[in-house]
Amino acid sequence: MTLLAAASAVRENAYAPYSRFKVGAAIRAASGKVYAGCNVENVAYPEGTCAEAGAIAAMVAAGDTVIAEVLVIADSPSPVPPCGGCRQKIAEFAAQDVVVTLCTTDGTQQAMTVADLLPGVFSLAHMAKT
Repeated sequence: MTLLAAASAVRENAYAPYSRFKVGAAIRAASGKVYAGCNVENVAYPEGTCAEAGAIAAMVAAGDTVIAEVLVIADSPSPVPPCGGCRQKIAEFAAQDVVVTLCTTDGTQQAMTVADLLPGVFSLAHMAKT
């Protein structure tokens, strides 16, 4: 299954009663397996959890820990990037040159790298003492 097909399918399962803004994400792990996630809102946290975080959680729960590729899709006039928290989560599991493709439901796509998505990423190197 392609990342676009997986993200598009899971997007339909998004629980977005407040924003009505459904987002789907799919990740290809280094193992080749595809993991998908959608946004989930609730009354106490109406902005909800993000699709990317859901896909990452599914990947880790299955035992994979390395992201090879990411795709995000939403019904928006322009491609929607992951939020700041999801950018950091992606950077935790992906190399800086991993491609992140942002898509709209009408077919617009924008590809960038993790480094483009999150310049100045915080990493373990910042905590190392020499």
